[in-house]
Amino acid sequence: MKVIDKIALLLVIIGAINWGLIGIFNFNLVDAIFGVMSVISRIIYILVGISGLWAIKLLFDNK
Repeated sequence: MKVIDKIALLLVIIGAINWGLIGIFNFNLVDAIFGVMSVISRIIYILVGISGLWAIKLLFDNK
């Protein structure tokens, strides 16, 4: 697995954990750490979204 694949997988996992916290406890960890829709939190959301798209590639990898 390439480094970029590992980074994407890690960000997808972080995003999934954050969504789990939102669903179960109504607690957004990213907003709690970096502020509600601050520039940093928006960048994190964008990176997690891009990582989710990258993970689609991992799903169809033949390795």
